[in-house]
Amino acid sequence: MNNCDTLAPWLLRAAIIAGLSYVAIWGMGFGPTVMTIWKGAGVSLLALWAAAKAGDQDGWLLAAVMACGAAGDVLLETAGLMTGAVAFAVGHLIAIWLYARNRRASLTPSQRLLAVLIIPATVITAYVLPADRSVALGIVIYALLLSVMAAMAWTSLFPRYRTGIGAMMFVASDLLIFARLGPIGDTVTVGVAIWLLYFVGQWLIAVGVREGLAQSG
Repeated sequence: MNNCDTLAPWLLRAAIIAGLSYVAIWGMGFGPTVMTIWKGAGVSLLALWAAAKAGDQDGWLLAAVMACGAAGDVLLETAGLMTGAVAFAVGHLIAIWLYARNRRASLTPSQRLLAVLIIPATVITAYVLPADRSVALGIVIYALLLSVMAAMAWTSLFPRYRTGIGAMMFVASDLLIFARLGPIGDTVTVGVAIWLLYFVGQWLIAVGVREGLAQSG
């Protein structure tokens, strides 16, 4: 067993602790720098875990997806919504490539239907949610990439109840962000839901892809 194999389980445990504890420190008086570092730590550790486990191109693509997510987490706090969204969008493009390389040979009609419907449903919902209509076009472009990523995850070879569900949780989290810009407002409850859907979704994506790659290898 090499050093990466020894380190990987600890990185995954640390990622879970960092990600789930982030919401627990809200309102405890930590400064913005600490909060930003803590926010980025969970998915950054997932990226390091994926890198430690990577043994081929697909493994490194997974690490890149998680790294883009971590960058997006930090940029949302330091550079604003649109800049953070660019980092996430790059991650979605890499994820689409990863899932396209690992397509499922056959789908049931219900699986195919969900993959087809998630794209227009996400895009249309994202478009109508923000109160500031000047950002609607940018949100639609982002939502298109997000929903294609989720559809590709759902139809990939990776475990649907991990990677597929994780991608759908990512979609739900981002739709709540867009809703927070419009009808539902910004509350602690909404913020907690956004973060937990996002982080648990990322964790499920990472673990599911890694499991699928291990089985196929």
